[in-house]
Amino acid sequence: AVSARPRILLTNLASIAVGFAMYGMSLVMPQLLQAPAATGYGLGQSMVAAGLALAPGGLMMMLLSPVSAKLTAARGPKVTLIVGCAVIALGYVTAFLLMNNLWEIMIASMIIAGGIGLAYAAMPALIMGAVPLSETAAANGLNSLMRSIGTSTSSAVMSVVLAHLTISLGEHVLPSLNGFRVAFGISVGAAVLAIALAACIPMREKN
Repeated sequence: AVSARPRILLTNLASIAVGFAMYGMSLVMPQLLQAPAATGYGLGQSMVAAGLALAPGGLMMMLLSPVSAKLTAARGPKVTLIVGCAVIALGYVTAFLLMNNLWEIMIASMIIAGGIGLAYAAMPALIMGAVPLSETAAANGLNSLMRSIGTSTSSAVMSVVLAHLTISLGEHVLPSLNGFRVAFGISVGAAVLAIALAACIPMREKN
């Protein structure tokens, strides 16, 4: 089967890890931004303000699209995927170390989003370069499914982490600072795993 070819299989496995890492930002950062300032680490933002704080990440993805195309043309999609995953890991390390101010979270989210833009742009190129033209649609559809598996798995894991590592604030139970750090640490691990998987992708594979 085409999907069992090393280049396809490893790209799909890396896609699961990238999807997992991506959703850590989408689920964890809004909760950190909206956590009450009385916790000592929460930033006390409204839902709207939290959404606006993360919005520049989408702009970063758009700005890096030409960079991704040039890097892929010059070095190949495998290198682009590795670079993207490394940038994602850097973003989560930044979030792990710097989460005391709104601007710090904004910078971390922009770094992560930039890495996601690079990584997601590289995956279709890797897939299309390894399958016959007649199977590109099916192969890319499977890759999209793998990314969705990563995000849904991340949702479950991050929810469990934040639900079990908590503090009490009055009558409310909220995720603890340690819970947020564990979530960011897990996301770093997912990005590093994606780097390892991407590094094993064969550069060339006959159709």
